[in-house]
Amino acid sequence: MTQLRVFGEGHSAPATRSGRAPRPRLLDAFCCQGGAGWGYGLAGFEVTGVDKDPQPRYPFRFVQADAIEFVREHGAEFDFIHASPPCQHYTLAQRIQHRDHPDLIAPTRAALEATGRPWVIENVEDAAPELRDPVTMCAAVFGMRTYRHRLFETGGGFTFTPPRHLPHLAPLTKMGRPRAEGHFAHYVGNFSGVQEARDDMRVPWMNRDGIRECIPPAYTQWIGTRAYASLALREAA
Repeated sequence: MTQLRVFGEGHSAPATRSGRAPRPRLLDAFCCQGGAGWGYGLAGFEVTGVDKDPQPRYPFRFVQADAIEFVREHGAEFDFIHASPPCQHYTLAQRIQHRDHPDLIAPTRAALEATGRPWVIENVEDAAPELRDPVTMCAAVFGMRTYRHRLFETGGGFTFTPPRHLPHLAPLTKMGRPRAEGHFAHYVGNFSGVQEARDDMRVPWMNRDGIRECIPPAYTQWIGTRAYASLALREAA
């Protein structure tokens, strides 16, 4: 059985008013500092994050545990599950450097499918061969000065249509350099401009480590709004 360490309630949902249904529960697996979770919170979910590492910046209730084991043991207790398995195994930079990282997409999918709940798996573009019919989301569509493509696979009866992907017209500043006027930023590695990145991606609580790997909350607010509506339709059926 998974060994759990449960931390504070953070910015979890406020108490519901008398006569109103509770907010649906969202499990944010491999949550890191909470970019994905914050978007789902904005969409109306009560969010719980799980990660194997301590996440003192996580803005909701947090459980320190192995994410896949937690999904296997507790995933069915939630209404919707988001999972962002570590991307390092799939990124070109890590392969070039011959670093060994676990391949967790397939075992994550198996755990999610076993819950019987609707779910989303998120990862980087280099993980496309491991994902099933993923859709792409881009930060520029949401008014950010970066592109940050992320792929999303859905399951458990849930699907969504992403916003239309617009042409990339602004050049991208080279990695590690301050964003040039008229350019878009590359918030990866030891990038410059942490405060600018916080403002641009709307993650004011994050440090550099969190920002360079996070999902912009705008992505999961878009997904979460549709997931919330889908759950409401199921409940009404």
